Amino acid sequence: MLKKISVKQLAVGMHLKEFCGSWMEHPFWRNAFVITDPKDIERVLASSIKEVWIDTDKGDDVPEGDAVVSESESEAQVDADLETAAQAMRETAPVSMDVEIDRAVKICAQSKKAVTSMFQEARLGKAVDTEQAQRLVEEISDSVSRNPGALISLARLKTADDYTYMHSVAVCALMVALARQLGLDAEQTRSAGIAGLLHDLGKAAMPMEVLNKPGKLTDEEFAIIKKHPEEGHRMLLVGSDVNEVVLDVVLHHHEKTDGSGYPEGLLDDDISQFAKMGAVCDVYDAITSNRPYKAGWDPAESLRRMAEWSKGHFDQTIFQAFVKSVGIYPIGSLVKLNSGRLGIVIDQAGKSLLTPRIKVFYSTRSQARIRPEIIDLSLPDCPEKITNREDPAKWRFPDLNELWSGVVGV
Repeated sequence: MLKKISVKQLAVGMHLKEFCGSWMEHPFWRNAFVITDPKDIERVLASSIKEVWIDTDKGDDVPEGDAVVSESESEAQVDADLETAAQAMRETAPVSMDVEIDRAVKICAQSKKAVTSMFQEARLGKAVDTEQAQRLVEEISDSVSRNPGALISLARLKTADDYTYMHSVAVCALMVALARQLGLDAEQTRSAGIAGLLHDLGKAAMPMEVLNKPGKLTDEEFAIIKKHPEEGHRMLLVGSDVNEVVLDVVLHHHEKTDGSGYPEGLLDDDISQFAKMGAVCDVYDAITSNRPYKAGWDPAESLRRMAEWSKGHFDQTIFQAFVKSVGIYPIGSLVKLNSGRLGIVIDQAGKSLLTPRIKVFYSTRSQARIRPEIIDLSLPDCPEKITNREDPAKWRFPDLNELWSGVVGV
């Protein structure tokens, strides 16, 4: 029997079937588990969740005589009701970068926790819960709908220690944005997002000393890392109802159109559209992120370098769509304007990829910081234009990330 109860009625020994609320509101990676630790109840009580479903066939019941909110014999009906409620709570209307950034910070934090738990479970040999992964993808996808730059850019600011987990979150968001740019339908976009989230699952099977090595890998160590697509594919086959798109991307996201990729050395026509998407998104986030052995490249410079590699590595149509999805000057790019002022890209604006919104903060003519000012290059009467990209390493501004995000300490 399934019973909806108040969180105040929770007790050790109960089988928690579902939380009544958004995935983002509760403190666990999984929804369904038997409560064995009183501290788990404290965590639920400290959250905004007010009601939960318990399964009395798999765990303890409420004391006799205690009132419950409702009962159900059908798990399908409970799932349907929860799905309807979850869909009603989703917000996807476009908002500005500064409006979405606070929510994106929370999603990044929750996503990191969820992906870390997912990798730990995979490392222990447990089957991956793709249903839970799908809920996480929906939260990320909704953020991308509201403003694609917020979460994508924040996820890029991972530390070297967080790389493996936050890379999965970033690639998920990039895959969703790219799928929409390519005009894929809702189901295909969802599959692309889940594939992005799980694409590096096989790294859970890699030796930690190799995965987190601060220096360059030896040939032997790289040979070990190159096994992660096949390991991830094997892990997913242990589960049930795993999407074929996800399996394909996990196995083939390191293939290149000239046949020089791995694990199978596939040529252009033999690589699926989704695997080609995964290749572009994976490389972009990898080269823009700080790694144990190198600092990340500027986003605009990264796109320039990828364009140089693209004929042998990437599908041209997909790469061009990717550039449109993030902008020629992605958020966080340092640029110089014709006025001699330096600015950081804070949002995409208008229909042109060449006219983002810029926060200027430095004058190269006076060689001094100036009061920050936001300039929308897409406005018809704007006299400014970007003259070139600038290398952040050359200028060494300590607060570039804070300038574009508005978040202290990022």
